[in-house]
Amino acid sequence: MQKRKLGNSGLEVSAIGLGCMGLSFGYGPAVEKSAGIKLIRSAFEQGVTFFDTAECYGPFTNEELVGEAVQPFRDQIVIATKFGFQDGDSKKPLDSRPERIRAVAEASLKRLKTDRIDLFYQHRVDPDVPLEDVAGAVKDLIQQGKVKHFGMSEAGAASIRRAHAVQPVAALQSEYSLWWREPEQTVLPTLEELGIGFVPFSPLGKGFLTGAIDTNTTFDKTDFRNIVPRFSEENRKANAGLVEVLGRIADARGTTRAQIALAWLLAQKPWIAPIPGTTKLHRLQENVGAAAVELSAGDLAAIETALERIKIVGDRYPAHLQQRVDR
Repeated sequence: MQKRKLGNSGLEVSAIGLGCMGLSFGYGPAVEKSAGIKLIRSAFEQGVTFFDTAECYGPFTNEELVGEAVQPFRDQIVIATKFGFQDGDSKKPLDSRPERIRAVAEASLKRLKTDRIDLFYQHRVDPDVPLEDVAGAVKDLIQQGKVKHFGMSEAGAASIRRAHAVQPVAALQSEYSLWWREPEQTVLPTLEELGIGFVPFSPLGKGFLTGAIDTNTTFDKTDFRNIVPRFSEENRKANAGLVEVLGRIADARGTTRAQIALAWLLAQKPWIAPIPGTTKLHRLQENVGAAAVELSAGDLAAIETALERIKIVGDRYPAHLQQRVDR
């Protein structure tokens, strides 16, 4: 697996990371603990060295799972986790007060069974806490050796600049994929200017870009895609054109839609490292294989031309959650 540096931070990760959230949270029932450990360890065996979790995934159970799974190779990997919600519950209000950040760090260290957090993200920008205070609190943790690098998630360009002026931001994690390209407008140019890495989550459009989801798909009642406007039956039908285009390109290359979608992200900038998530070993192998797929200038131009003719419909979050992003 190729390695990539996240901006100017010196933090080196595998080109494809593993988003661990879905093993415990968000996409239906949690997997059996043994299955989760097996998948994480299989990822490492296939070259993945970048594992993403958060206190609110579960809550708390995902960090515990990741901590146990990576024990045999802890010093060979990068663990990213996050703070930012009251009581570690994503259904509760945002909370990035410095005292809360310090408490989350201590609790996460214990759950992850480690002495340092490699990358500590603010999960969402908290409008009630100055970003200077947030960055300052993480800076203190870095000076204490408990955190190695500071990250932000779903932050807008102005927020990134404010935080970066106090403590350099190593990476921004936000949604980015062939069906959500909004970061290209102001965020990616800001990251490039400041030397900050980018970690796209949902790089496969929450599964949609794989082609495995169509108008007949039903989700488990605990799957949050049930409330995502883009996943309404009507919008899934309207967005099927993008999946068809990916299928044609993948067939011509002898790859899969998922691999084309991930290879497209890798081709955008050398400091981008997506973190697709999965609960299935064969999907893990497929995602990891994307790192070896190199898209030519012609391939990229063909994708761009095809996308210009396709209008993606449906919001990526319901209204009450959209208020928490792009601040």
